[in-house]
Amino acid sequence: MTARLSRRQLLQALGLTGAGLVLAPSFLSRAWAATLGDAPARRALITVFLRGGADGLSLVPPVEDDAYQRARPTLALKFEGEHAALKLTGPFGLHPSLGALMPLWSEGKLAVLPGVGLPVTPRSHFDAQDFMESGTPGRKATADGWLNRALLDAKDDAPLRAVALQPTLPRALYGNAGALAMGRLEDFRLRTGRQHGDARQGFSALYSGAVDQALKGAGADAFEAMSKLDGARLAKLPVSPGVTYPGTPLARRLQDIARLIKGDVGLEVAATEMGGWDTHVAQGVTQGAFARRCEELGNALAAFAADLGPKLDTVTVLVMTEFGRTVKENGNQGTDHGVGGVMFALGGGVKGGVHGRFESLTVDRLQDGRDVPSWTDVRAPLSEALRACRPGVALAKVFPGYREDSTLGMFT
Repeated sequence: MTARLSRRQLLQALGLTGAGLVLAPSFLSRAWAATLGDAPARRALITVFLRGGADGLSLVPPVEDDAYQRARPTLALKFEGEHAALKLTGPFGLHPSLGALMPLWSEGKLAVLPGVGLPVTPRSHFDAQDFMESGTPGRKATADGWLNRALLDAKDDAPLRAVALQPTLPRALYGNAGALAMGRLEDFRLRTGRQHGDARQGFSALYSGAVDQALKGAGADAFEAMSKLDGARLAKLPVSPGVTYPGTPLARRLQDIARLIKGDVGLEVAATEMGGWDTHVAQGVTQGAFARRCEELGNALAAFAADLGPKLDTVTVLVMTEFGRTVKENGNQGTDHGVGGVMFALGGGVKGGVHGRFESLTVDRLQDGRDVPSWTDVRAPLSEALRACRPGVALAKVFPGYREDSTLGMFT
């Protein structure tokens, strides 16, 4: 061996090839990248999936559209009175229970995309979520997910570069690139692939057999990396002064993601989710189930952004859902499964404002006479976000068969 090891030689010497490759420590990746010169700067991409089909017309209501007001005699928000929305731009408002996000809007760090969705019209949650997360709308046979394919171009094998903070791995992270799922950070203990002992013990044994001086140096650095990767230690990282996370499931998950970012463990992609958005009955306006979901979402995202502070510039957060809801409210003062929904983006590289296309919700402009159309294919903002967060990403492999036909300008 020479002092400048190849990546494969180094991983082989450490016993971290094959099944163990996903758990190679992040310091190896950074050291390898250093031998190749400076790579383009990357931001961590965080996705929050709102499961159940969140009502985009209540999250970001087109308050000044008369057709919207007529279609929702009891559910429509207004800019004054008891059901007042927060003013954004043009006809759009923000649900008042998302008020914690308004500082990000004022700072130009919150972007909104109405009328975004799939180019196909599945009416079931299962099919819509599958197509959204596979990144191949209309194709049920796709084995992997779009987020996982986005990682395949990387020369980085940090064990925590792709993490789901939820009990099971989401469909978007299925695939050949390594990814981990954990319910809570404090429950996580790193294992070295085929090795069944503690990660530190495994590395100690591997390190003791190394004879090359350069490899010994790398092995010594591994102990510090393992210390950073220890779930119990990461779980004790304090939040930033003055920040308090709500005691909700989403907030706890975002707090763990913030700890991974602040812990410098090489995180590139993180995913989490929030359920409870299927509002067929008694949806409510500024009170009720939907408003409570909005409050949980807004407060959790605001705490996450405040906790990261300046590090928010190194992170882009996407909030998405599988489809929107019908324009017209139903007889149970709720809404049914629709097509086009709303996406939020916040953090670093985000151009604040309302983006994309929107038309008045008159019946003649609706899909099937009832739904907000997918004026913007969901793959368009996902492609732009990936291009901004992962320069040089092979988008043709991430979204096979998709050809961008417009630029949204949501990201820098």
